[in-house]
Amino acid sequence: MFPKEFMWGGATAANQHEGAWQEGGKGPSVQDVLPNGGRSPRSAQPTPDNLKLIGNDFYHCYEDDIKRMAEMGFQMFRISIAWSRIFPNGDEMTPNEEGLKFYDRLFAVCHKYHMEPMVTLSHYEMPLHLAEHYNGWLHPQMITFFERYVTVVFKRYKGQVKYWLTFNEINSILVTPFMSGGINAHKEELTKQDLYQAAHHQLVASALATKVGHQISEDYQIGCMMLGMPYYPLTPNPDDVIAAMEEEHRNDFFLDVHVRGYYPGYILRYFKDNQIQIQVTNQERELLTHTVDFISLSYYVSACATADESKAASVGNLLSGIPNPYLKASQWGWQMDAKGLRYTLNQYWNRYQKPLFIVENGLGQKDELIEQDGIKTVHDTYRIEYMKEHIEQLEEALKDGVDVRGYLTWGPIDLVSASTAQFSKRYGMVYVDRHDDGSGDMKRYPKESFYWYQRLIESNGEIR
Repeated sequence: MFPKEFMWGGATAANQHEGAWQEGGKGPSVQDVLPNGGRSPRSAQPTPDNLKLIGNDFYHCYEDDIKRMAEMGFQMFRISIAWSRIFPNGDEMTPNEEGLKFYDRLFAVCHKYHMEPMVTLSHYEMPLHLAEHYNGWLHPQMITFFERYVTVVFKRYKGQVKYWLTFNEINSILVTPFMSGGINAHKEELTKQDLYQAAHHQLVASALATKVGHQISEDYQIGCMMLGMPYYPLTPNPDDVIAAMEEEHRNDFFLDVHVRGYYPGYILRYFKDNQIQIQVTNQERELLTHTVDFISLSYYVSACATADESKAASVGNLLSGIPNPYLKASQWGWQMDAKGLRYTLNQYWNRYQKPLFIVENGLGQKDELIEQDGIKTVHDTYRIEYMKEHIEQLEEALKDGVDVRGYLTWGPIDLVSASTAQFSKRYGMVYVDRHDDGSGDMKRYPKESFYWYQRLIESNGEIR
């Protein structure tokens, strides 16, 4: 049984669906020069082959799209604010009013359909100017720019938004430093010192945003957001168990800082062992004590870890690990592990006792649009099965006593993939007629999963 107040819905990111990259006074973001996805090198400037420049045209279609989500029964809709819509360069003193008005209109439509917005303040869409002129989060001045930005939106949308996330998948900065942190260099050129110093600046900025938000409104619920990916030891060999523990440590320390307000001992040891000397001021230590109200996570895959260096890692959701011989993989090589969701939720709850939200979960798959009885649709039974299995494990976690407040499926209306910049890697329950070559008329067609999710939400998780 799901709690009566449990919230069902979906999640998106501005850079993957809004489009309109030059409209409404918006400046370019780091995504506008990533035509091939988050792991690929940036281009010198935005190019026509970058599908994110148009996305699924949500900027112009948001009213109809939110109406479709309401038809599915969404109680919560996670969006991100495009930072470069509010501050086109990122270092201006005054915001772009036209950008602020766009989100005024968007939130008004959400409330029209009794849908609670959950807003990510930074979702892989830093203003490009900050990457090119300050080297992104490597520069401590970024904290000031971020504070200015979040103060504006916290004040502007008071009474319109209650739930906020500071950074999307904040632990990903260690593997995708340009997309996640605006660090304008190839990862191979960066030292561990660089990466962890930039991560520290983000953590301070996240804590400062939490402090500012709570000062502006006592009603604000402000959370952190993790790329959730459990690591299992590949074998019972104690060396593999330790390897899995150390992989999880490199992710968990982000949560420890967000929830407990200080760097844990295991990451301080890692810094010492790797000659990493993070520059931390006393003021920053005080800021870190402003901890979050809840934890949110994306969950798609799990991986294994081993001390055997001859084993080759495979790619998952930005993070990578050793393939699990007991699991099947998606068309894009992501291993599907529904039980890993229950495991992860238990791990987070037992460690932190903070409310949890699943704010991304879904299956990226190639879909075939067909016509049946004069109606165009997609028979995406594979997506229904994937979601069903994960929701069953979510219910098991609730039975375990884990305090999970909501489930948001990723990309409820087809959008551009962050990791590959493809449209063919579809997550949605609504098909969008757009393709990897840029063709298509953008028309929307409900998939079979649309009606399945509609029934599931109406029954509060009972009908599957």
